[in-house]
Amino acid sequence: MAHVRVAQLEDAEQIANIHIKSWKSTYKDLIDEQDMSNITLENRMALWETVLKSPINGQVAFVIENNKGEVVGFVSGGKERTKNYTYDGEIYAIYLLDEYQRIGYGSWLLNSFAQAMKAAGYQSLLVWVLTRNPSANFYKVLGAKPVEAEEVTIGSGTYEETAYGWNDINDLLDRL
Repeated sequence: MAHVRVAQLEDAEQIANIHIKSWKSTYKDLIDEQDMSNITLENRMALWETVLKSPINGQVAFVIENNKGEVVGFVSGGKERTKNYTYDGEIYAIYLLDEYQRIGYGSWLLNSFAQAMKAAGYQSLLVWVLTRNPSANFYKVLGAKPVEAEEVTIGSGTYEETAYGWNDINDLLDRL
């Protein structure tokens, strides 16, 4: 049985590895290879060690372990970063290894995250997804509505991202 827990500093390397593997498999047909090559284990480890040591923006992170106790996915988020929207919370990243997608792990992760955000006083959530990413359906099925699309730079390329949101975090929790 899968187990969700708060991410610890010692999870940084596993989170970094999952981030890279999942990112590359999810985006291989959506982002030019040269733009994807900028993501290295070293820079992802530095990022996650920083996030887990000294989170900013009220950031929280959870990992999900498989039945062998191996970390196979993570979610992280906190305050909505742009302050351009009426949403107070944001999912910054949620990634699962390919073999753990579409079997409930994402929902378990998101449920733990949304419960923690609600307990911290957040009332709504926003998530940015590459517009052409088929994983956007995960959020739509859970009731997220498109908010806005904008251009984002990854490497030297420009790509469109769409923000999806839940005006009421309870709507998301009810669907999970």
